[in-house]
Amino acid sequence: MSVEIEAEDVIRLVLQFLKENDLQESALALELETTVKINTLENKEAFVKTIKEGEWDVVLRHVVDLKIPPRKLMDLYEQVVLELTELRELGAARTLLRQTEPMFILKQRHPERYLRLEHTLSRSMFDPKDNYPNGMTKEKRRNVIAQALASEVAVVEPARLITLLEDCIKWQQHQGLLPLDTKFDLFRSSDGIQSTEEDAFADKEYSLIKFPGKNTYAECTTFSPNGQNLITGSVDGFIEVWNYLTGKLRKDLKYQAEENLMSMDQSVISLDVSQDSELLATGSTDGKIAIWKLQSGICTRRFSPAHSQGVTSVCFNKEANHILSGSYDHSVKIHHVKSGKLVKSFEGHTSFVNSVLYNWDNTLVLSASSNGEIKVWDVTSGSCLSTTTPQRETSVQLLLSIPSDTNHFIAVTKSSTLFIMTEKGKVIKTISHPDAKDFISATVSHGGKLVYAVSEESIMYSFQIATGNLVGQKHLCKAEVIGISCHPFTNVIASNDETGLIHLLKHE
Repeated sequence: MSVEIEAEDVIRLVLQFLKENDLQESALALELETTVKINTLENKEAFVKTIKEGEWDVVLRHVVDLKIPPRKLMDLYEQVVLELTELRELGAARTLLRQTEPMFILKQRHPERYLRLEHTLSRSMFDPKDNYPNGMTKEKRRNVIAQALASEVAVVEPARLITLLEDCIKWQQHQGLLPLDTKFDLFRSSDGIQSTEEDAFADKEYSLIKFPGKNTYAECTTFSPNGQNLITGSVDGFIEVWNYLTGKLRKDLKYQAEENLMSMDQSVISLDVSQDSELLATGSTDGKIAIWKLQSGICTRRFSPAHSQGVTSVCFNKEANHILSGSYDHSVKIHHVKSGKLVKSFEGHTSFVNSVLYNWDNTLVLSASSNGEIKVWDVTSGSCLSTTTPQRETSVQLLLSIPSDTNHFIAVTKSSTLFIMTEKGKVIKTISHPDAKDFISATVSHGGKLVYAVSEESIMYSFQIATGNLVGQKHLCKAEVIGISCHPFTNVIASNDETGLIHLLKHE
């Protein structure tokens, strides 16, 4: 389910928080910058009572925080001036009449009413009959004003912002989007979790996702950077968003609840999510790329086609305004996400491009191919800066960034060896296991200390990146595993196999 919230309502929540915590200067600055008034009261009955009893000092203090139409403000201030005049508080009455905005508006729009007030102030005595004609009285006039002002404001409970944030966290926990019994700091990390979980080997299967039909399975999986979604791209072209804690399809997303799934014409073989978790890029076997809004399921851009053959890898840049892609057609390209225009094309590979990656500051592009070459490209000029072959005549299946190390990346080759390399393409370390068959996929743990690699025998090996030591291994399933991905904050692993199963594992 998607809920749209007006920006002004958010500002009012912040204003209430600031005023409740006696941050008056900050509240005033926000009001001046946005021209938004809080327009709420804790107790409307009490407000109405103060008007009916003529407690004008209290009423005017409340009115400062409310957005009242000029017509009703003029009626209010006019009444206050009259009652001050009746009490012979002439100095205060003149100040209100001559130095307040509602009375200035009254003078411009209704000069005869303004002059009548000036005339009343100049008289030596106050005559109620002259100022409350046609059977009107001071009490009746107060009642009319009270009803008029009360209709313009809403009642809001104290500490509304904090209450809503707490309710939001509880709802996400109830939906399984956030773990239970976890401390939250809303100003740390992208999901608000005060993460203290160290990298650890995830080897306990806690949930299983089963795709319907005999020939339906996930070709690729990825977690969104905010940690809330597991996303799959299927052989039948569908893209689905899952609750990774429960293994259930997320039905709180309206389009999925209505069975209006995101889909492409042919098999989806590559996925990537923007850093703000708002956009999803999908690549398919017919060379097309689609950009989706993850929350609504709306496709904002299709590149038809982006390549002449299947799109094996897609990657957003930091700003999510460019999408990098590699293909079976041997090419590497960058397209503009909004305009759809080709920004840069990198030519030079002579075999399938299996994986593409931006370096940490988006100044370089790295690409890996089936003939074993890894190329490093300059984003601005498009020139190839280096070509490295980690292992001769051995396909490079995948390039992985390391969260804790922006200067290095991991190359996964179709062998029993992983290569740690600099962003300039130099090999600085190798990680291997003597019993492992060829690795077909891998992923790096959320803290960047472990790398998980899956062999052709569907055995998952976990190594320490710093030392290369084996942490643990697990036989995932009898079927052939296609891919593996890691949650961005916790020790959770998702592996997809050819039988339509996704195995979800965590650290015991």
